[in-house]
Amino acid sequence: MATIQNNVQLVRRRIAQACAAAGRDPSAVTLLCVSKTQAAEQVRAAVDAGEHRFGENYVQEGLDKIAALAELRARIEWHLIGPLQSNKTRAVAEHFDWVHGIDRLKIAERLSAQRPPGLPPLQVCLQVNVSGEASKSGVAPEALPALAAAVATLPRLRLRGLMAIPEPSRDPAAQRRPHRRLRELLAALPPLPGGPLDTLSMGMSDDLEAAVAEGATIVRIGTAVFGARSAAGAGAGGGAVG
Repeated sequence: MATIQNNVQLVRRRIAQACAAAGRDPSAVTLLCVSKTQAAEQVRAAVDAGEHRFGENYVQEGLDKIAALAELRARIEWHLIGPLQSNKTRAVAEHFDWVHGIDRLKIAERLSAQRPPGLPPLQVCLQVNVSGEASKSGVAPEALPALAAAVATLPRLRLRGLMAIPEPSRDPAAQRRPHRRLRELLAALPPLPGGPLDTLSMGMSDDLEAAVAEGATIVRIGTAVFGARSAAGAGAGGGAVG
């Protein structure tokens, strides 16, 4: 358990150092701990270390953890960061606080219709395929303005910004390019109903610094917080892990 606390401190130090290098306030960058494949007790340890935002790739796994940690629900903000199918939207609308991977209007419409009126609006980001990879989910950059305009008008949702999972690279300059592209796409969107967009969900354990340098407001960190996942877990699909 102490390892997670140490890892959280190290990640927060990396965020602070990256912000200092970029001339940014560290409070402008939110750490989202990616808890995919991690046991509920690992999440509890991260809560004990001061973290309260957790990202899940798979709906059912996330629901299981939400139930297992029900006594902490008021303290935890649950984010769905993986692909979302139409038959899972009701459960997500009823139990999650954020959805990062919307790339189709149909999914947003279902979430809007199924969000219980007693809950705050569901916070959502649009996923953009900034690297143009055929294997990646995400709306094409040229289709983004129309999707954003449509989603921004839906009730029970609050469009917050954009999310991306760029193609991995070890080169710092190459890491920064897709993050810069996402920032430019956000800046180019016209004013939308519901207020200004303020979120860039980008950056993971290996490219946190590049993402912060280009304006990330949420970094999705899994490995650097919880340690390397098992081979079974690492191969279990979904690219939004950190």
